[in-house]
Amino acid sequence: MASSPLTGKLEANVEIKATPEQFLDMWANKPHHVHHTCGDKVQGCDLHEGELGKVGSVIIWRYVHDGKAKVSKQVVEAIDPAKNSATFREIEGDLMKEFKTISATLQVSPRSDGSGGSVVHWTLEYEKLHPGIDHPETLLQLVQDITKDIDAHLTRAN
Repeated sequence: MASSPLTGKLEANVEIKATPEQFLDMWANKPHHVHHTCGDKVQGCDLHEGELGKVGSVIIWRYVHDGKAKVSKQVVEAIDPAKNSATFREIEGDLMKEFKTISATLQVSPRSDGSGGSVVHWTLEYEKLHPGIDHPETLLQLVQDITKDIDAHLTRAN
């Protein structure tokens, strides 16, 4: 992405107890289960076309951001089980009212200190429609909060 006042990249790490494989599986193969882990943030996720867990598939999220009900339509751009990573690009929905492009990449790695668990690295790359649009810090915080809720769900039985 070319550098300009309208383009940006935000990153954050979230430490979790789940394994990289467990966490990636939820996002890539079972996004329709995410609302069970954080119903206050995500109301649902539906497969619009393609097949869950496959590149090129289109999924529609219903979620709450900044206190408002919103919709997001994303295409799965990449899933790499070997690297425990996935990339999703927004193609329609509320975010497109503020961004020309926006994508989210997650990469899950085992914790390097040997204590178990993982680190989820989120990257949001975007281009705003105009300079008056805020950088999506609150969106990055939302995915971090959802990450923690998914982790609690995945590790509840452990």
